[in-house]
Amino acid sequence: MIDIIHRVGIKAPISKVYAAISTIEGVAGWWTKETTGVSKPGGTIEFEFSTPSGEKIGGFGMEVKTLDPDKAVYWRVKTGPEEWIGTDVTFDLTQDGEYTIVRFGHMNWREAVEFTAHCSTKWATFLLSLRDLVEAGKGRPAPNDLQIGNWH
Repeated sequence: MIDIIHRVGIKAPISKVYAAISTIEGVAGWWTKETTGVSKPGGTIEFEFSTPSGEKIGGFGMEVKTLDPDKAVYWRVKTGPEEWIGTDVTFDLTQDGEYTIVRFGHMNWREAVEFTAHCSTKWATFLLSLRDLVEAGKGRPAPNDLQIGNWH
């Protein structure tokens, strides 16, 4: 199995970072504005992605597996691109001085393919959007996210 992993430090209290990754409103502020669903264990969150002109380009449905306040958020991908189905998205949080450390994982890819590399880079840009949302009050969620190539 292949894992995407990233680490980012966010200069903010852990509770503020947790709120940004554990709530529909929070995730809509840094990943995609088109986030809906129920963010509680057993609930499903839908993430849709569109171009700035409104054209739908993809989406994911994820089951909320774990919400551990100020410690962790885990999702399991149920719908979306074939490569994502059955993978796990994890956010583990720790406090280190004035920084909250986010250890992110998109785990259990069946194989490393070009799409894995693309997704790794996109996750990095979205984690920086998370940092910007929490530290400065404004993230860069889709459809206004950083474009990294012809796949979006």
